[in-house]
Amino acid sequence: MKKKAKKAKENADGSMSLSGHLRELRNRIIVVVVLLLVSFTVFLSYAPRFITYLTQLGEKYNYVYVYIAPQELLLVEFSAALIAAVVVCFPVMAYEVYAFCSPGLTPKERRSILGAFFAGALFFIGGVAFANFIVMPFVLRFLIQFTNNVDVSASISIQQYVSFLLTMYVIFGLVFELPVISVLLTALGLIKADWLKKGRKIMIVVIFLIAAIITPPDIVSQVMVAIPMILLYEISIALSIMVGRAKKQASDDEDEDE
Repeated sequence: MKKKAKKAKENADGSMSLSGHLRELRNRIIVVVVLLLVSFTVFLSYAPRFITYLTQLGEKYNYVYVYIAPQELLLVEFSAALIAAVVVCFPVMAYEVYAFCSPGLTPKERRSILGAFFAGALFFIGGVAFANFIVMPFVLRFLIQFTNNVDVSASISIQQYVSFLLTMYVIFGLVFELPVISVLLTALGLIKADWLKKGRKIMIVVIFLIAAIITPPDIVSQVMVAIPMILLYEISIALSIMVGRAKKQASDDEDEDE
């Protein structure tokens, strides 16, 4: 009876014991793990199609693929299925994290996080699409041209090839998150638009250095990668200014009400 009364008291004032938090965390982890396992099992049958799509990007430039270990191709398919499962389950995973943390957040923080989640998903997809359709054709064509200068035939390890493409997709997906991150940090008061403005010249130099590292050494490829990144930085500044003004206006309205 005492335990029931104590539990009722905890529910009445909205608090939860440590054991209650742990049970909730356990249940949410179980939901995510079960969903990942089911999705992984489903996508495993579609993994060969995904691998075929990735290899077709290089076949346009006469790439020839091999696997040098008996289990290599199987591991590649497992990796592709796992990545697809994580991508599909990510909204549920994000929701479970949000639902677990939301009781400790203010309404403003909840709105900011939800908006950042949806915008972040769109920008990440845009970054992957940019890498797939614009950057990778230049990179793959440049890399295979090295074999024209020496008497060596290129037989590409399928595992290394797929890993290279997926790494590039992740890099560009994260780079395209810059506007979302700047808005979220500005809304939380961690950065200001003035800081981004002052660092503009330095960031432009850094962006061109990054573009020079991840693209072939020709000016066209570097510019095609650097310009969208600079535009993203300028968009970040503009959005940060808008958020800063909105915060200032809200603060002024509160002062007037007081």
